[in-house]
Amino acid sequence: MSSSGAEFLLDARNLTLLRLMREDPRITISELARRVEMSAPAVRERVLKLEEAGVIQGYRMELSAAALGYPLAAYVRVKPMPGQLSRIAELAKRVPQVVECHRVTGEDCFIMKVHFERLDVLDQLLDQFLAYGQTTTSIVQSTPVPPRSLPLPDERTQMQSLQLMGKPG
Repeated sequence: MSSSGAEFLLDARNLTLLRLMREDPRITISELARRVEMSAPAVRERVLKLEEAGVIQGYRMELSAAALGYPLAAYVRVKPMPGQLSRIAELAKRVPQVVECHRVTGEDCFIMKVHFERLDVLDQLLDQFLAYGQTTTSIVQSTPVPPRSLPLPDERTQMQSLQLMGKPG
């Protein structure tokens, strides 16, 4: 987000637009305009400015990994051998089952989320990375907190107030 992006989050109407778009990413500009009591061109302009400032980074469709034939998931930590750091990142980009790859601090340099069909497929996937480093794998049993958006600034303030009063946020 650009340095000026934060200023867009000080505007209550922008926060309302973001909240509505977070709840229903497919909401139309005309419906947004109706709900915030503004004209459609004015809402379109605000959304465009939020995109240009980097507050809205994109729109995406979320597909079910299980429905696509990948019912299993794992997190794989990789500790590269000397000189192999860039090769691991390049390989992660090429392997379609890798849906996330993060460069991290600590002994392991990468954490990846992978999806796969069967355990023997996981072996084949890990073998590709073992050529460049040591892997540690944790298979996902369940996901009690699925991916979600961070709280908007006004929600964060409300959460902090509740936490100060000793109430769960």
